[in-house]
Amino acid sequence: MNVTGLFEAHLTVADVQRSVAFYADVAGLALAYDLPERGAAFLWVGGRGQGMLGLWSIGSAPMNMRLHVAFATPLEDVLAAPERLRAKGVEPLSFFGEPATEPSVIGWMPAAAVYFDDPDGHSVELLAMLDGPARPELGIVAWSDVP
Repeated sequence: MNVTGLFEAHLTVADVQRSVAFYADVAGLALAYDLPERGAAFLWVGGRGQGMLGLWSIGSAPMNMRLHVAFATPLEDVLAAPERLRAKGVEPLSFFGEPATEPSVIGWMPAAAVYFDDPDGHSVELLAMLDGPARPELGIVAWSDVP
């Protein structure tokens, strides 16, 4: 067996249509399939057949909790994310959950990431792997603090 990636993630939400609109508007995901009779909708991540996000109304899914999902994103989009999120009325956050104007850099990966909450409080991450070796000695710092 050789696992090569994560194909899908599922979140419970209070209002499926509100969340479909949010993920379409903020993350640019396309609706793949809507099942209103089951209180569910599915969105393509990265294009048809590349990945999927399932949204389930509370009560139709097996669990209800705050969850986290990370989307692989080109670096230029991660760098532009704080401004773009703010323009859509969404607060960009650092790795530590504080308001941010730039990505956080996770030295051990290394990666750049911006976080935000969806309408149900789920943590959403836009992440770009960075070129070069891992730098765990950096810890987690703001983009502008990387030497």
